[in-house]
Amino acid sequence: MTRLSVNINKIALIRNARGSNNPDLLQIAQDCERFGAQGITVHPRPDQRHIRYDDIPLLKGVVTTEFNIEGNPTSSFLELVESNPPHQCTLVPDAPGALTSDAGWNTIKHKAFLKDVIARLHEQDIRVSIFMETNESWIEGAKEVGADRIEFYTGPYAHQFSTDRKEAVRRFAECADFAHNIGLGINAGHDLNLVNLPYFCQEVPHLLEVSIGHALVCDALYMGLEYTISEYLSCLEPVVI
Repeated sequence: MTRLSVNINKIALIRNARGSNNPDLLQIAQDCERFGAQGITVHPRPDQRHIRYDDIPLLKGVVTTEFNIEGNPTSSFLELVESNPPHQCTLVPDAPGALTSDAGWNTIKHKAFLKDVIARLHEQDIRVSIFMETNESWIEGAKEVGADRIEFYTGPYAHQFSTDRKEAVRRFAECADFAHNIGLGINAGHDLNLVNLPYFCQEVPHLLEVSIGHALVCDALYMGLEYTISEYLSCLEPVVI
């Protein structure tokens, strides 16, 4: 079964809006796990508009499932990760002022840089995933620089899903097979929701993990966190034929 990692950035954004500890980020992380999530994801950005750097050691102290820290591997980000080693670090090529992640790595252009970063993280026994688009050459490059997994940027799939779901998922399925065959694990994330997630999981083979935050938090406003997580977990259950 594909694992669900809940991205709690938007919870931190709500907390920061009032400058207090409401909602309690640590309690939400623990509740997500208690309700069935198999991982917690955070994406600290330089402006710390949601997850703050000082949240990371506190979360590491309470998260009992898989802890995934994602972000652009700047010097300060790498120091943060090395000081608080997660189970997985997902490298994302965000510009400093990016509203959200919207592109994957060109692993050919950034080969030397990524190779050095990944080797540094591997010294801490941290599994490394690279945020990727559906490009076989770049996926092969991810293997060459030492990545353990790739995380598909699924924004294009979500955008096309309502008009042509078969075409929307085609390249992801092809590239998932390609990545699996060269020894890479496969994660996915961005704009996945209760509507488009079941089909994606059904059609994309070898999918180990999805990271979902914005849509899940929005759904929880209507349905409650516990029920929402149960619904997302249901989307990830294997289809029995």
